[in-house]
Amino acid sequence: MKRWAWGTAALLLIAGTARAEEARSVEDLLVEVERMASARSERDAQRLAEFRGAKSRQAELVARERRRLAELERRSQDLENAFETNEREVAEKQETLRQRQGTRGELFGVVRRAAGDLRVALSSSLVSAQLPGRDAALAPIATSKDVPAVDELRALWAALQKEMTRSGDVVRFQAPVVAADGETSERAVVRVGPFTAISEGQFLVWNAEEQVLVELGRQPAGRITGAARRWANGEGLAAMPVDPSRGRILSLLVETPSWSERLSFGGAIGYLILTLGAAALVFGLVRLGLLALAGVKVARQVRRTHQPTVGNPLGRVLGAARAVDSEDPEVFEAKLDEAVLREKGRLRGGIWLVKVVQVAAPLLGLLGTVTGMINTFQAITLFGTGDPRLMAGGISEALVTTMLGLVVAIPLVLLTSALTNTAKRIGEIVEQQSAGLIAEHKLAREPQP
Repeated sequence: MKRWAWGTAALLLIAGTARAEEARSVEDLLVEVERMASARSERDAQRLAEFRGAKSRQAELVARERRRLAELERRSQDLENAFETNEREVAEKQETLRQRQGTRGELFGVVRRAAGDLRVALSSSLVSAQLPGRDAALAPIATSKDVPAVDELRALWAALQKEMTRSGDVVRFQAPVVAADGETSERAVVRVGPFTAISEGQFLVWNAEEQVLVELGRQPAGRITGAARRWANGEGLAAMPVDPSRGRILSLLVETPSWSERLSFGGAIGYLILTLGAAALVFGLVRLGLLALAGVKVARQVRRTHQPTVGNPLGRVLGAARAVDSEDPEVFEAKLDEAVLREKGRLRGGIWLVKVVQVAAPLLGLLGTVTGMINTFQAITLFGTGDPRLMAGGISEALVTTMLGLVVAIPLVLLTSALTNTAKRIGEIVEQQSAGLIAEHKLAREPQP
């Protein structure tokens, strides 16, 4: 006890140094120490009372929250029971509704399905370019699970009737059109039912996603666009091309390569075949024209054998016969045969060039076929057979070169036959006339009885 008192006194001395300095005696110091100890005891008692009060309030709060939790659990259980009860009631009412509707449920399902199909058809129809937004009235019917009202059924019937009526129209109207360069402008459009639309002589297709008319980037052949332009301008009676597939056939027709594009598939070999074929064809036609002209001159010379001219084979043979100064029949015949052979050689001159190209064209086509198949197999080796477009180049080269070889060879066969027959016919006339000259020479040199 004495130790505790002295320890307390020491603490008080340290804490209250200022007041200790003011004490004038030990009695004053003791009084001050007792006063401070009493104040500290009061503060401790006050804090202990506050702690006990807070603990009591915490107990009350815990009890209150526990009561609230129990109340919420009870309410949750009540709501869960009510939910289960409502679910059973909804199921019972739905079953009752299904039984009462009977076959009408199937009918309303067909109505919703028909409304959905019609909505898609109207959205992709070319008529929507003239009458946009027609499918908006069908959205509630197609998406609702409720029984459709009478007004909705009438709207469905009206949409069907309007589409059938407009499908038979040929009308001109103003609509925005997206050009091939991407610019949109208001144009006059002519619509032929739900099949074809043209503007300024250009065919249009309906973009169902963007709900806008789009000009084809590549138009069909000139005869088709020309007929459509004349029809749209009202230039008398004209045929109008119609796409019954509503744009699909037209798109495929546009994607069909032109002749120049097909020829480019043949590559260098294809162009070589065409060059040789064109050169041989021009040369052969010129040669055929010269032979035909020679034939006409020979026919005229036959009627005037006494006046030979050097402008035709027969005239040159007749001139050679007159130039023979020997009376020996054998020498005359030999000289005349020499002149005939020389003229026949001239008549057949150049035909061999046409024959060479005629034979070489199919061989070059076969060469193109082989190189095209090699390219195809290389593509298969590198990329597999997953994408047929990777093999299309080689197959196109193989087929186009074969086609070009046959296209060049067939006319050259006919041309070679015509050249050969014409030269042969003229040569036969010259031979006949030379044989007559030889016979006349022999008769003139034989002694008369």
